[in-house]
Amino acid sequence: MNLEFIYMVLLGLLSFSLKSKHMLSMLLNLELLLIILFLGLVNYLMNLNDLSFTMVFLAFSVCEGSLGLAILVDMIRSSGSDLVLLVNFLW
Repeated sequence: MNLEFIYMVLLGLLSFSLKSKHMLSMLLNLELLLIILFLGLVNYLMNLNDLSFTMVFLAFSVCEGSLGLAILVDMIRSSGSDLVLLVNFLW
């Protein structure tokens, strides 16, 4: 495994943990982590000469992105802000 790939994953996780004030920045960091995972998956599957699973992974990541945006719009409509600390999900 490449050392650069490990650094990218660690920086993505660090960015996700430090930038957790706004929901939009959390969603962008999750998309960054998905792109890093996609690049690692493509790198691994190119050695096996089978890239068919990458389309399934991309489809699931698109669904994840659209669900995240729907949750973001619902949060902004209900609370008026995308601050994670102001929203109580347990009601």
